[in-house]
Amino acid sequence: MTEFYFVRHGQTAANAAGLKQGTINSEITYLSETGKKQAESLQKGFDISFADQIIASPLQRTKDTATILNQSANLPVTYDKRLLEISYGKWDGQKNADLMAQYPDLFDHTLNDVFPSYADVADGEPFNQVIGRVDAFMTDVSEKYPDQSIILVTHGFTIKAAVLAAIGRPDDMMVVEEPDNTSVTRITKNVSTDSYYLRYYNRVVNSHF
Repeated sequence: MTEFYFVRHGQTAANAAGLKQGTINSEITYLSETGKKQAESLQKGFDISFADQIIASPLQRTKDTATILNQSANLPVTYDKRLLEISYGKWDGQKNADLMAQYPDLFDHTLNDVFPSYADVADGEPFNQVIGRVDAFMTDVSEKYPDQSIILVTHGFTIKAAVLAAIGRPDDMMVVEEPDNTSVTRITKNVSTDSYYLRYYNRVVNSHF
């Protein structure tokens, strides 16, 4: 059984400003001081020394989150492009609120996030494509490391996509909300039976309910 611990990166200035970050990798998408503190809090509350390795998205915000999280454990770290955030195409870098006002029919107004149909208008990455690449990543890694515990430092929609893959790719892809910054989600995969198990979702250190 391969254990995947998905960690969303710490907050960025773009997060705080309500921008669609997508695959942008510029200073506004680097960890803010708040994001660094979030990662430090997670590092103190989530001892990752039990794990075998870290695999992270190659964007700076995930690299820096992984570095902070790995300060004491000193696990081997590699990067995989299949853990990149969804690309919102022409909408990358735009304000979510402005897009909602301009394209209200393309947004779920409960989650304040895009429906899958956004992709045709924005020339963005389709939901199913993200689910497919994350599913393929988990399958490949579980076949290569069938008994490892692996920390994956990645992005909000990417984690949502992993959960949708694990629960059988439901037709309604809005049933899962994106997780919080520096939250932890645990998914396991039994490679011998090709079975996923969602063990927990969106756990945050020092969370207040």
